[in-house]
Amino acid sequence: MDEASHSQQDCQDDVTGVESAGNGIPLSEIEQKKLKRKAEWEAKREDRKHERKAKLQAKRERKREEKQQAIEQGIPLPQPTKANYKKATQLPVTIMIDCDFDDLMHDGERTSLASQVTRSYSDNKNSPFRAHLTICSFGGKLKERFETVLAGQFKAWRGVRTFETDFVETAEKAKQWMAEEQGGKLEGVFSKYKDLDEEGRQKLKDEGEVIYLSSEGAEDLLELKPYSTYIIGGLVDKNREKGICHRRATKAGVKTARLPIGQYMDMSSRKVLATNHVNEILVKWLECGDWAEAFFQVMPKRKGGKLKSVRDAECTVEQGGAAIEDFEEHEDENGNILC
Repeated sequence: MDEASHSQQDCQDDVTGVESAGNGIPLSEIEQKKLKRKAEWEAKREDRKHERKAKLQAKRERKREEKQQAIEQGIPLPQPTKANYKKATQLPVTIMIDCDFDDLMHDGERTSLASQVTRSYSDNKNSPFRAHLTICSFGGKLKERFETVLAGQFKAWRGVRTFETDFVETAEKAKQWMAEEQGGKLEGVFSKYKDLDEEGRQKLKDEGEVIYLSSEGAEDLLELKPYSTYIIGGLVDKNREKGICHRRATKAGVKTARLPIGQYMDMSSRKVLATNHVNEILVKWLECGDWAEAFFQVMPKRKGGKLKSVRDAECTVEQGGAAIEDFEEHEDENGNILC
């Protein structure tokens, strides 16, 4: 029996062993199929790695051959073009993902959250105006996944800080790094503060706020302010723990607010967003300073949202706006997580 056959047999043994494990209640047929697919996927991980490596080597060899043929035939080679990169501007504002919910999620939900955190890093990194992205309460099985399955790639992320401390303690640290000389520039949406004298700038730093985004927040978030920290609940739980972020923030004495989606958009479905979508909306606002534009660019198309007219938006603001429900995801009929 070859190595692949051994791996597949081991997978089958693992699935069979779990069917009667735990509380002694047999897994349903659907759960057994999911577990079997997961085991088979893990067993073939090395095979996929070797296949990707072989394809990459073949591609490089093909390009070398094409280049050599062009030289032999006297065909001029295309000149490499320099990428027109524009250096991103660091702003003195922090977006924090609170990951202190590890014990409330299943393995599939942790997998989804890891993908959302990775996407949040990418969106912030590629934005022309960057926030300080921070991950707090980073531990448990979520961190284990980043260090093992994801090969510790997060350790090479630039502009990202990870802490095991909770959101309250980490927010205090954020005040310090934003106030430093390299903490960010008052440009872009913050350029209106640029001409402040030293006393005015110090006052602005002292007035920096810490806000936990929550659907139960009594106020809409009207703007992001410099030297402030905005916290997103890193939780994928299909809304089992509704209101937990608001309760955590209230207990810690931290102010809460909700995204003003209802002020600017009409939605054909529930206003439910994943963690990375909330992060992307904040990053887009830092880029354009316009909630309507940020929502329109980021909101998933499947939600069928459309921008309100200016008059409708003004009326909604007068009426107090609308809440956004706790951030979650959905699964399709096959059990796949939809981001």
